[in-house]
Amino acid sequence: MTDRIKNTFDTLAERGEKAFIAYIMAGDPGIEKTQVYVEALISGGADIIELGMPFSDPIADGPTIQKAAQRALQSKTNITKILTLVGNMRKISGIPVILMGYINPVLKYGVTRFFKDAAYNGVDGVILPDLPLEEIDNVKKYAEQAGIDMILLAAPTSDRERLLELSKHTRGFLYYISTTGVTGSAKKIDSKVFDSIKWIKRHTKKPVVVGFGISTPQQAAMVSSIADGIVVGSAFIKFIEKSKDAREQLKALAHELKIAISEK
Repeated sequence: MTDRIKNTFDTLAERGEKAFIAYIMAGDPGIEKTQVYVEALISGGADIIELGMPFSDPIADGPTIQKAAQRALQSKTNITKILTLVGNMRKISGIPVILMGYINPVLKYGVTRFFKDAAYNGVDGVILPDLPLEEIDNVKKYAEQAGIDMILLAAPTSDRERLLELSKHTRGFLYYISTTGVTGSAKKIDSKVFDSIKWIKRHTKKPVVVGFGISTPQQAAMVSSIADGIVVGSAFIKFIEKSKDAREQLKALAHELKIAISEK
């Protein structure tokens, strides 16, 4: 186990900083381009990189990430190529890397093989939003054997009993979804989200990170005032969708977001 995620949150906390997690879809528009874009995000200030694993039926994702997944699938991106990409990234960076995808491709690849290969290539955490808490033990044991954090999602619809269970079983951090919709669907962040995050943080020592619906430095600053970190994805993917080379745009937005959550 590398503990890269835990060490990153610990180091940021010592500095009085919050974590900035940057998400893009692996293989959009090609796996070689993803490595270039990851380097741009790191250069811009990302603390953790989250890579989407494309799937044809991404139920948690909005149109922007759905289209990114389609582009990645069209470029023949698969789990093997994504793990190789992470292995290549490990040669140049020790930044934590999280994979977010769906259970069917993992089952097809083989659960035991997936976590073994993921650990070998330097993956630190995995998020599977369509894997219910009631089924988590069937997968979590393989993640633990490989030393990989299984990161669980909580939502505004999760009652307090459910939040306690999710906080108990998640590793690395608890990923709180700021909206009941899909990724990129939020117009503004409901004030109830802030109350819920405050309540969670009184009942767990694990970091709480907020994602889905954060796209601007202003939103990032507002959310990071109570959370331990933020996830931004769709805003980066829109740049990738519109430009043949979005490196500078990704780096610039990453820098703006990192500055926004670092200002006291």
